[in-house]
Amino acid sequence: MPCSWTDNQKRRREAHVPDTLEFETKPQLAVQMMRRAVKAKVPRAVVLADAAYGSSVEFRDCVRELGLHFAVGVDPQTTVWLLDEASTHSEGAASVRDIASALDELGEFRRCTWRQGTKAALSARFAARRVVPAYEDASLSADEREELWLLVEWRDGEAEPSNYFLSSLPKHMTKKQLIRIVMQRWRPERIYEDLKGELGFDHFEGRSFPGWHHHVSVVLCCYAFVIAERVRHFPPSARRALEADAVHFAA
Repeated sequence: MPCSWTDNQKRRREAHVPDTLEFETKPQLAVQMMRRAVKAKVPRAVVLADAAYGSSVEFRDCVRELGLHFAVGVDPQTTVWLLDEASTHSEGAASVRDIASALDELGEFRRCTWRQGTKAALSARFAARRVVPAYEDASLSADEREELWLLVEWRDGEAEPSNYFLSSLPKHMTKKQLIRIVMQRWRPERIYEDLKGELGFDHFEGRSFPGWHHHVSVVLCCYAFVIAERVRHFPPSARRALEADAVHFAA
């Protein structure tokens, strides 16, 4: 809920917004959801997010504090130190955009296909290097900070790279493995489109917070049921019987 609502007492009263609800940024809300998921023992996986989340140092740090790995988009101005094969960092930090330009001059971008789309194979040129984030925190030197992957995506027909990613995944990961994991972000985007197209997620026209909350909750429950039924009839593994616990997969 934006500040234009949380700071307007008249609006809050008319829409029955709970007094306990305060303004929080999207990264803060995401961290809360991850904490609840970890506490509820939801099966762990890599945290994927776009630059709106990944550019937040606090967000990335919270992911690691929860014992999770991340592969997130970052702003082109994000600064890092490059690492060589001996894990020695460069003398000066540079933006990921400038690093991408230097890698292009060295011819380090290579084409990779990450999955088959509905019409054609999805591919782009990528470059990957090990780096250390150079955010402003004087309490930690470069040698004390966690090594990360910098992955740069350059799509066909674009004048410069399209996306920049930082990932805490292990050093032994291959570039192709890293790319395929990062590109799994299409799945939650597809889910969001299905929620809107099939179940009316964006069709609420009420005037109260409880009504909106009820609408969202019902839509999410319906979607969980739909996924549970899909898994029951089309299990991920042929070895799993149709009577498998589909609700577990939906969660």
